[in-house]
Amino acid sequence: YLCADRPARERVLQGGQVDFAMDRMLKAFRELRRDPAGVASGAFILMLVFIAVFAPVIFATDPNEISGDVLTPPLELAPLGTDELGRDVLIALAFGVRVSLLVGLATALAATVVGILVGSFAGYYGNRLDTLLMRITEVFQVMPTFILAALIVALAGPGLAQLVGVIAMLSWPQAARVMRGEVLRVKNLEFVDAARCLALGELRVMLGEVVPNAIGPVVAVGTLTVGQAILIEASLSFLGLSSTDVVSWGRMLNSGQQRLFDAWWLSVFPGLAVFVTVLAFNLLGDSLSRVFNPRRSGE
Repeated sequence: YLCADRPARERVLQGGQVDFAMDRMLKAFRELRRDPAGVASGAFILMLVFIAVFAPVIFATDPNEISGDVLTPPLELAPLGTDELGRDVLIALAFGVRVSLLVGLATALAATVVGILVGSFAGYYGNRLDTLLMRITEVFQVMPTFILAALIVALAGPGLAQLVGVIAMLSWPQAARVMRGEVLRVKNLEFVDAARCLALGELRVMLGEVVPNAIGPVVAVGTLTVGQAILIEASLSFLGLSSTDVVSWGRMLNSGQQRLFDAWWLSVFPGLAVFVTVLAFNLLGDSLSRVFNPRRSGE
């Protein structure tokens, strides 16, 4: 009846766009506000973003500034102590947030975009294209991410751009598989059939109707990718595979590993920063996965 009745097609199409896109996002946001873990992790991440943006204003000091007060314990001359060159650990942690969030968010954005494109074309068009894209996805999925990232960065040289590119190249398969599954579910809904009856074109239907209504769970996967990228960046920096001209939590861990017992604060505070930040993104990702789960929401 949809193909025979143009007003009915337009009503179903308009209703599908509203009900499955905006209403679903608003419902997910309301459910997320009732999740204590999601609210706490989201608030912590917003605080990190604030620190990353305004660190030069909050701490009007160069994090590499050297003073004569070396290896002072916390609360003596500095809240979190100083390192072997007299640099303030708190200021270094604040500026290290910028590197971690830049690598994490840029990697997640790049990996999510690639995953959405691959998963959308595989799920919507199916057949041989689906088989080809999923086989390529499986090849990347079984690759050892950290080992390959360390090898490529070691060969290409340290740098944030190289690091983001390598981690994103190895992190998109999970987003692609989730997107494919959502596209397979959404493309058979009634408002998508109405869009086809309007002769909009398959590519336009996929990009305009299917993708916006299937993207929710992929956002949750992207949040988890942020935590994974931050952990990989810290690990590579700890191994010395990062730029020496930037302050990062991994490099702080590397410099403090030889003084774990006589200057414990050099390793403990950067380690806690990495742990809590990755945990926050993982908790937020888990919360988003629950609220965007179509089985849970009864869609």
